[in-house]
Amino acid sequence: MQVLVRFHEIALKGRNRPFFVEKLVDHLRRATADLGAVRVQSYAGRVALQANDEIPWPALRERLERCFGIANFSRVFDAPRDFDGLRDTVLRHIADQRFESFAVRCRRSDKSYPLRSAEINRRLGAAIAAASGARVDLQQPERTLYVEVLHDRVLFSFERLPGAGGFPVGASGRVLALLSGGIDSPVAAWRMMKRGCTVQLVNFHAFPLQDRTMIDKTCDLARVLARWQLRSRLLLVPFAQIQQTIVAACPAPLRVVLYRRFMLRIAEAHARRVHAKALVTGESLGQVASQTLDNIAAIGEVARLPVLRPLIGMDKQEITVQAEALGSFEISTLPDQDCCQLFVPKSPAVSADVEEVRAAEAALDVAGLVDQALRTAEQRRFDFPAL
Repeated sequence: MQVLVRFHEIALKGRNRPFFVEKLVDHLRRATADLGAVRVQSYAGRVALQANDEIPWPALRERLERCFGIANFSRVFDAPRDFDGLRDTVLRHIADQRFESFAVRCRRSDKSYPLRSAEINRRLGAAIAAASGARVDLQQPERTLYVEVLHDRVLFSFERLPGAGGFPVGASGRVLALLSGGIDSPVAAWRMMKRGCTVQLVNFHAFPLQDRTMIDKTCDLARVLARWQLRSRLLLVPFAQIQQTIVAACPAPLRVVLYRRFMLRIAEAHARRVHAKALVTGESLGQVASQTLDNIAAIGEVARLPVLRPLIGMDKQEITVQAEALGSFEISTLPDQDCCQLFVPKSPAVSADVEEVRAAEAALDVAGLVDQALRTAEQRRFDFPAL
């Protein structure tokens, strides 16, 4: 079984293209490592996979659909380079197929081939129409034949399946995403993976003041994300002591802002340990009280690393659609006990004054609380496929 993988954004990278292609090839090898004999190689501006025929096509297709960097891919078949051989091979392949309309679309990478793409389209179309009785329909064909004329072979297929797009994971560096059990943060992490980032994860929980549902749920979300980037590292940070300290010493309306400032500080300290170059949050402007523009500014001022907010201009429906595509939505909507809901005041500040926030924190041992949280944190690892 042969599969041809095509990319789009990678092709625009000019001199840096080999680096991105190498990342994609490596990712494909690791993503299919448990399926059996799959050989992956860069080939003529594309990536080709040669797989054992015993590997189920649906299983391989599922892996390819989750590989960032792929525009589309096809299960392809070899044909002779001469036109008569190509025509006869295609006609044998469709002999038992029934369809009312079709189109032929040829791409000729080898410009020395004696026939131009339009001529190949015309000749093959005439042969298929005569053999099948189907009509040519270039707008909405029931069946499309794709032909690729390469320098050393001719390939054809009857499908072009959409890939995940973007850049291969690892091509854009490492970031650390704050992962809650909600709908938004897994999507934010996923969107950064699509831009080529390796995403490590950090979660803040209130166990033992709350039960372990948040921890279990976050681990399940990390497993889902691992199916896209193949390896997820999750830091589980106990946050209850910090919350209790804030409740005892600080004004109630500022609690949520103070919680999130501490989360950013802890996340940044861990990010520096793992050489992450930025933090990622699932904030969407105006969605909740802590995500007003004033509160986002008050929270973000404690971070020195860049804070990336890939969902900032998206609404809940847009985020939900992407959560469903990612595969996290059903997990995210399970009941849990979010630590941010612990000790939340009835009227949280929606426009926190930075000076008031700083004054409230002056009563706290900020460095000591951050250090304590990191010393008691637990690391989890999730790999896909699990070899």
